[in-house]
Amino acid sequence: MEILFILIPIAIILLGFAIWAFFWSVNTGQYDDLESPAHSILFDDDEDMIPDDAKQGKKNSSRD
Repeated sequence: MEILFILIPIAIILLGFAIWAFFWSVNTGQYDDLESPAHSILFDDDEDMIPDDAKQGKKNSSRD
């Protein structure tokens, strides 16, 4: 029974820390834009790394 005198204050401290961390993350804008990072991986930003003969839009002259 005496362990409750230790566990209850620890639980209250942890709850206070969780509430503080939640409000800190909301105030710093962590939840402002949830969709852009998921969509940004779909955009190709490595076009300069693709070899010329492997690009989709280029027509290969050896097939003619």
